[in-house]
Amino acid sequence: MTAIKNIEQLIKNGETVLNQKARALALKSLESALDKANPKQIIKSKLLLKNSILKADNYSFDLKKFKNIYVIGGGKASGAMAEAVERVLGERIRIGLVNIPKGNLHKTSIIELHGASHPIPDETGVEGTRRMLEMAEQAEKNDLVICLVSGGGSSLMPLPRGEISIADKREITNALLKCGATINEINTVRKHISDFKGGWLAKKAYPATVLNLILSDVVGDPLDFIASGPTVPDSTSFSDAINVLKKYGLWDKAPASIRKVLSDGEKGLIPETPKKGDKIFKKVFNVVVGNNRFASVGALEYLKSEGLNTLLLTTTLEGEARHVGVMLTSIAREIAASGNPIQKPAGIIAGGETTVTVTGKGLGGRNQEIALAAAQKLNNIDGAVVASISTDGIDGPTDAAGALADGKTLVKASKKHLMPEKFLAENDSYHFFSKLGDLIFTGPTGTNVNDISVIVVL
Repeated sequence: MTAIKNIEQLIKNGETVLNQKARALALKSLESALDKANPKQIIKSKLLLKNSILKADNYSFDLKKFKNIYVIGGGKASGAMAEAVERVLGERIRIGLVNIPKGNLHKTSIIELHGASHPIPDETGVEGTRRMLEMAEQAEKNDLVICLVSGGGSSLMPLPRGEISIADKREITNALLKCGATINEINTVRKHISDFKGGWLAKKAYPATVLNLILSDVVGDPLDFIASGPTVPDSTSFSDAINVLKKYGLWDKAPASIRKVLSDGEKGLIPETPKKGDKIFKKVFNVVVGNNRFASVGALEYLKSEGLNTLLLTTTLEGEARHVGVMLTSIAREIAASGNPIQKPAGIIAGGETTVTVTGKGLGGRNQEIALAAAQKLNNIDGAVVASISTDGIDGPTDAAGALADGKTLVKASKKHLMPEKFLAENDSYHFFSKLGDLIFTGPTGTNVNDISVIVVL
């Protein structure tokens, strides 16, 4: 089971018996969510080989009909996915390579695990992506290409289009991450400045058969946005990408090479990304093996097993993190006051992915900002906790997975002369919770299915 490294200390930080109990329940529910989203367990349950028949969800493939099997892909969970696929297929795999975050500790014997940078792409990512594309291009009609895709794949599988440099791509990616753009908007741009994403991998692999195993980190599981959809028809256009940059005031600031590619594309001077109806997709099979709902249900099942009244509020949570934090706290306060929408003892799970529009100079992430905003409204409710984490264990550009707030957070902050509204204005949630000892640390989890927030009211 994926553990929260500092769980005992986080529980002890509760200043009342009831707060300690609420903290334990919230934190252990988050551990259950991470366990449910373990890629190795998911692949083991979803990819089955009996004799020569490989089953993936509702699809079946007779491996006797394929000469070669190639395994490629990328993402934060792709190392664990590669391990699991290798256990299923073993030496049936001819060769493989997946791009994974540098420092990843997974081990394989046939599939090469190629370390690259995330969330800002680098040259090692480009090198690995080129090699994957070479494998896809050499695949023939009677070959099977298995593609392992998970959250983080957009950054980990970069292949800039035209004259765009990796430095240009880093610049625009960084700007989009900071401006509050949604993951769908970011990936709309990424797809149109790439020679790999937005269906291009499927184009290069044709006429081979492609089985795409997807661990979704995008709200609602839109296939063409998960890792920017390398094997999926693209529903967006060059014009959409330009409009995203204009929406956030980034068009005039974007590198000239990016503006040229997008402008040329809009004018029809270079090909659009492959679209629905293209024959190349007739031999592509996309399977979502895991998503936020998997993890959210895991968290909910734990709370239910502990005797709480439970509610899965949503798995499509979006919006500004600070506003979501206030909303979650308003639900906690309503439960405490009236027993709506469920009676105490209550446990509510909300999954999805919020955004942070960075205007300050502090350090933090979506989930830490949710908890900081929540702290301001939880004041003096004993036995009430709001905790939120990123399932990959990395919340924003920090080493924390998220943070936790309870009814005594403001009291503790006041004793340390910490003013939460100032930390929130500076987007400095990390240092606020660091001083209180209420950051949640898991380390990299090897999975990525968005974020999980939990409300416990006893």
